[in-house]
Amino acid sequence: MGKFDNKRVCAILLAAGGSTRMGENKMLMRFSGKTPIELCLEAFREHADEFVIVVSPSTAEAAQEAAQRALGEGGAVKLVYGGERRQDSVYNALVSTEADIVSIHDCARCCVSQDVIEKSIFSAVEYGSGIASVKVVDTLRSAAEQQIVDRDSLLAAQTPQSFSRSGILSAYEKIDGGITYTDDAAIFKSAGNELHFSEGDRANIKLTGREDIIIMKALLEQLRQDASEKTNAEMKNSACAHDLMPFRIGFGEDTHRLKEGRALILGGVHVPYEFGLDGHSDADALAHALIDAVLGACALGDIGMHFPDSDQRYKGIDSLLLASHTAALVRERGFEIGNLDATVIAQRPKLGAYRDEMRKRLAEAFGVDFSRMSVKFTTPEHTGPEGRGESMTVRAAALVFEK
Repeated sequence: MGKFDNKRVCAILLAAGGSTRMGENKMLMRFSGKTPIELCLEAFREHADEFVIVVSPSTAEAAQEAAQRALGEGGAVKLVYGGERRQDSVYNALVSTEADIVSIHDCARCCVSQDVIEKSIFSAVEYGSGIASVKVVDTLRSAAEQQIVDRDSLLAAQTPQSFSRSGILSAYEKIDGGITYTDDAAIFKSAGNELHFSEGDRANIKLTGREDIIIMKALLEQLRQDASEKTNAEMKNSACAHDLMPFRIGFGEDTHRLKEGRALILGGVHVPYEFGLDGHSDADALAHALIDAVLGACALGDIGMHFPDSDQRYKGIDSLLLASHTAALVRERGFEIGNLDATVIAQRPKLGAYRDEMRKRLAEAFGVDFSRMSVKFTTPEHTGPEGRGESMTVRAAALVFEK
């Protein structure tokens, strides 16, 4: 990428750990609907040209889904399986890429900021290594000698740890296989290389035990609010916002027949009901109408052009994945989604209890703030096919602006 002196950067994301201290696989947990893998992919996607995700059999499917949601169909992602130790896993990833710079990151640190990532990579470009670190602030005492240890020269290492690929790969190929190393910096140093430290962040905590979950949720919510406020402030402070970002409106509509034996999926939410919507994908008419509205606003055709029902890749697919792909497509074309509004027309079942969960999942899929995603319900008073319980219809509108 240009900002890194035209060096090709590969983000190596480690998601193969056993989570023994957590009591469950932390890579499968969800924070605001997203796994740690997806959160890390989102954090790195502005800085990396390619991704290698190190997985285990239990995390491979989650990693593939996260990559599709965060990067879209065209994302350069490779999955490799981890080894017995962390160093074995990293080595498997290193030999699978030919990038100039590798930025190695534990997905358990899913609150990592883009600033920390960027500084780590810049340090690797300039000096060959960039170890995200923070100064130690606690008083430290040696248990053996019961003496206070001078903390002024101590640093707590985090990830990412970024390196020139040739340098770190050479170091890995020289290590004694009988020694277990705690991080990549130790391996790089063992080969006689000088370590360079980049600025970390105390919020870049590692999800290790269950006591970390509440802290992680609070940090991620604060990051989300900060990003939303920044976007709103930038729009409000633009002197000529209307001229710089002309607004465009799109409309979408989708109807599906109700069929016995099908799951009823609306806005990514499974609604208990004896009938479900019939279709090639999961037949999520709410997501489909919104996709058409977004595409229409950008004059990019319709859902059938991009995800045809003749393509077996989309057989039974989660429509929220299609929504994520659509959002990525319109952003690549220079558009940003402002807000979305949809109305579901159905006689039965009652859907009000599922409104906020639908809004939440759709907002995440389209990459908009929850407050900008509206879902409404209405009945046709027993008229028409919707009133007779034969089908459901969704009408949707989208506001987008040119960036």
